Amino acid sequence: MSSEKPAAHPRENRQQKLTEHVFRQGSATIGELVDLLGVSMMTVHRDIDELSRRGLVRKYRGGVSAMPSTVFESNAEYRMNAHVDAKRVIAMHAVEQVEPGMSVLLDDSTSALALARLLVEVTPLTVATNYLAAIDALKNVHELRLICIGGDYSPTHDSFLGMQSIESIERLSVDIAFVSTSAMSTSMSFHQEPEIVMIKRAMLAAARHKVLLMDHSKMKRTALHRLAPLDDYDLLIVDEETDPHYVDELRSRVEVQVAEHPDS
Repeated sequence: MSSEKPAAHPRENRQQKLTEHVFRQGSATIGELVDLLGVSMMTVHRDIDELSRRGLVRKYRGGVSAMPSTVFESNAEYRMNAHVDAKRVIAMHAVEQVEPGMSVLLDDSTSALALARLLVEVTPLTVATNYLAAIDALKNVHELRLICIGGDYSPTHDSFLGMQSIESIERLSVDIAFVSTSAMSTSMSFHQEPEIVMIKRAMLAAARHKVLLMDHSKMKRTALHRLAPLDDYDLLIVDEETDPHYVDELRSRVEVQVAEHPDS
C-alpha cells in the first residue's frame, strides 16, 4: 500500500495561504484576502470563521488579525501544513543518519514527524518520542521498539510536556536525537516557549549525536528564549531554499548539510 500522503484539498491550500499571509502582515482586510485568494467574499468569510474556531486567527469587523506568535507558531495544525515539501526533503536526508539497531529520540516537531514516517526503512530500531502524531505513525512498524514519553498532554502541540516528560527523557541515553525549533541565527537556536525549551534541552542532553532539522523559513530569526548554541549540535540539515551565503556563515559554527530535492 502506498505511503504517499494524499494531495491537499484546494480549501486546505487556500486556508494555509490565508493564514500565512495574515501571520506575515499581522492583519488583513476582507477585500485584501478576496484579491489574494481569487475567491468570493462569502468564501473568505467562511474560511476566516473556520480558522478562528481552530485558534489560528482572530476575526474582527472587516478583517482578521494574527494570533500572538507564541500561540500561532506552536499550533500543531498550522505546523503540520507549513513548508511540507521542504520538511519531507530534509527528512529524506536525515534518515541517512540512522542505522539499524540505533536508539533514536524524536521531538514534537513536524520535521521530526516527517522523519518518523521514513524509519520503517531502517529497522530494527528503538524510537522514543513525546509527539502523539509520531507515536501514531510508528505504533505498528515491524521490528521497531516504541518508547512513548508521557506527561501532561498539550492539545496545542499534540505532545506530552511538563516535569514527567523531562524526567522520563533524563533517564534515557540514546544514539541520536533529531530536533527542530522555531527560529535560529548564525550562532543560536531559539524557541518562544520555555516549557518546550526545557524538553528539547533534555533531549539534546540525552543523545550522543544531536541533529537539528531546519527549513529556510526559520532562518535569520530569533524568539524569546535561547535553546542552544549552534555549536552544541553535531549536524544541521537545511533545505535547498536556504540562502547559500547564510549556509557559509552557519558552517563556521556547525557541520551543515543541504538537503536537495531528488528532482533537482
